[in-house]
Amino acid sequence: MNVLDKRSLGAGLGAAVLACAVLPVALPPYWVYLAISAAISAVIMQSFGVIVGRAGVMSLCQMSFAAIGAWVVLRLNVAEAPGGFYLWLILGGLAAVPVGVAIGLPALRIRGVNLAVVTFGFAVSTDIVLNVNPFPGAEDLTMLDRPAPFDTDGGYFVFCVIVFTVLAVALGMIGKTRLGLSWYELRHSERSAAAHGISVARSKLAAFAISAFVAGIGGGLLVGQLSLVVPQNFAMGQSLALFAVAIMIGPHHPEGAVLGGIFGAIMGTIMEKISLPQDFGGVLFGVGALLALRSGLSQTDLTRMRKREAGARKLLKAAEDKAAEEQAAGEQAAPAAVPARRPAGDRTPLLTVKGMTVKFGEVVALDAVDLTVPEGGVVGLIGPNGAGKSTFIASVSGFVGYQGAVELAGRSLDRLSPNKRATLGLRRTFQTTAIAPELTQYEYLTIGAGRRLTRAEADELLEFFGCPPGQVPVSIVDAGSRRLLDVAAAIAARPKVALLDEPAAGQSAAESLTLGARLAAVPETFGVSILLVEHDMELVQAVCEEVTVLDFGNVIASGPTGEVLEDPAVRAAYLGAADVPAS
Repeated sequence: MNVLDKRSLGAGLGAAVLACAVLPVALPPYWVYLAISAAISAVIMQSFGVIVGRAGVMSLCQMSFAAIGAWVVLRLNVAEAPGGFYLWLILGGLAAVPVGVAIGLPALRIRGVNLAVVTFGFAVSTDIVLNVNPFPGAEDLTMLDRPAPFDTDGGYFVFCVIVFTVLAVALGMIGKTRLGLSWYELRHSERSAAAHGISVARSKLAAFAISAFVAGIGGGLLVGQLSLVVPQNFAMGQSLALFAVAIMIGPHHPEGAVLGGIFGAIMGTIMEKISLPQDFGGVLFGVGALLALRSGLSQTDLTRMRKREAGARKLLKAAEDKAAEEQAAGEQAAPAAVPARRPAGDRTPLLTVKGMTVKFGEVVALDAVDLTVPEGGVVGLIGPNGAGKSTFIASVSGFVGYQGAVELAGRSLDRLSPNKRATLGLRRTFQTTAIAPELTQYEYLTIGAGRRLTRAEADELLEFFGCPPGQVPVSIVDAGSRRLLDVAAAIAARPKVALLDEPAAGQSAAESLTLGARLAAVPETFGVSILLVEHDMELVQAVCEEVTVLDFGNVIASGPTGEVLEDPAVRAAYLGAADVPAS
């Protein structure tokens, strides 16, 4: 947990204690009742924070999960089940979990607006069911009694704040685990998440399950406030309004959930006090949500990022000054020469690709391509644009279907998913980086490594690849450094083979050569072999011991780098005599 999060949590806990001590005494009964509504709304907003704010899923049915929690609490109350309200509240949350998982299953195949339609359909269906089948106890007016010592409005407000705080702390702890961090990556790129060994299906379903549990708790709390609820308390319009608030404010941070809860609870009262139509609040939320969707970040995200960036820029400036001093002194952060290696034929093959064939309809993107990456080797894959290099990387890593065979350390990877291949030791990067700007570099390395790195391990990786200090947020890191960070994250897992897709793109000539020296030292330093896809021929010559050349999906040359680049067929098809640097 970084310093900003610790301060935020401490401030939030302090505010909660102050609110519990002051509000029930200082406010008149009506405003205490509104404060309870705000606290309950804040709990439900935390469910939006998980599924919408963190995982980036457009869920419009969170109040339906709350209705399930409320129904279970009332049913247990009517049955006079043992355990009392506290146990019933937890059981109500748990009852919403399997429904949340079931609603999350379509999210494995569809996303965006289509998924929003599915979740909205569930909200509409829940509305219909609740209006036909009343809540337990509604017909004979069996009311729920609040438990002592929280039976008064002031006491129940304190209880709701306690529940909110416990959930906020728990979600904060989950947010710092690899599962919680993976939600941010899913929000920006599911392909990158899978390439880091994350099960997209498991992460999405976990987000739905946890958000449903939190919403179910919120529904049970609402029963405790009202003693008996009606379908209108969980209408689909409520889900839509809270979704708009979630997009605008960002309830995946405790302060955002509190603000969202306050707005949701008292907006109607404020509109009435200033003589504005009730629908005007919905218009404000809608406009704010559209602005947040355009920027891609909520207000709490922007606020927290600005605070974090203020301190991080000083660290970044200090790191840049140090690098400039080292350069002026002639020091090199990366190795100056390529380490000597045994001939590739004397080493054990780690990655073996045989007969790789990929077709898109009638177009043959790859035609029976063979390639081997030896243990401790750096092998190049080059060719003109459209030759099939990225398709080869995508096929080997499991993102594109193919005919042929892929083996890693003697184990067949065929029919395995991308995330399974990644966990077995095959990592890749992409031509276009998609790193969540909310993350720090330390957090992104944690995602890539698949485990909690020590600060020393993370610093070693970042220093090796010439990245800024680890606490610097990704939001202020330039594009070139983000590419280096992406490579560092792939290496952080200590895979058997890393497939690097144009890591030098956007780098200057000097930066490219420095990167080449670093990549050449990776096998010896980290025990990771590399397959390098690159257009920079100077980099390829400096780093790769062997190279394979593709042209229109066919291998036209393969072997030692110097020999291949001198091949007339390669010159004619790709390089051109003038483009080959003199040896």
